[in-house]
Amino acid sequence: MLVQIGLIALLVVAYVIISRLLKSSVTLLGRNKAANEVRITYVSKMLNLGFTAIFVLLVCLVLGIGYGQLAIFFSSVFAVVGVALFAQWSILSNITASLIIFFGFPYRVGDWVKVVDKDDEILGHILEISTFHVIIERLSGDVVTYPNSLILQKAVIRFESKEAAQAMSQFAQSKNEEKSDNA
Repeated sequence: MLVQIGLIALLVVAYVIISRLLKSSVTLLGRNKAANEVRITYVSKMLNLGFTAIFVLLVCLVLGIGYGQLAIFFSSVFAVVGVALFAQWSILSNITASLIIFFGFPYRVGDWVKVVDKDDEILGHILEISTFHVIIERLSGDVVTYPNSLILQKAVIRFESKEAAQAMSQFAQSKNEEKSDNA
């Protein structure tokens, strides 16, 4: 019994230390990437939620709860959550994509980008990278909310300036062609 109390105390101390390190690391990375404070908080909470689940699992094992009992409990929870998320798989994929974008997306808020999409030209500067969408303001002033899961699937071109983005615009090229045809 004394060994269990000692192990649980050790787990609690490790949990506090690691969760603080995790939060400060995500905050530092977010500030280096010029991410929005709300986004940094969101990513920290999501990672902390996963870490808390691991902590609870370890405490249950230290307390002597059997593997069979834990397996039944977690399989029941995962079955319910799986059915709920399967119905809303696009939400889950956008949340997952949001975490991937936070850690690995090479573009930042304020960058001029073009999402290569055959159906529509999505060219403008990034206003915000939110939980579910990347919000892009077009050259015309229109605002496009592009889902995170889709932006990871498309090629994205980054421009150095607004002028470089305007030069690559299909609409600017077609207007220049119309002017040269009229002359």
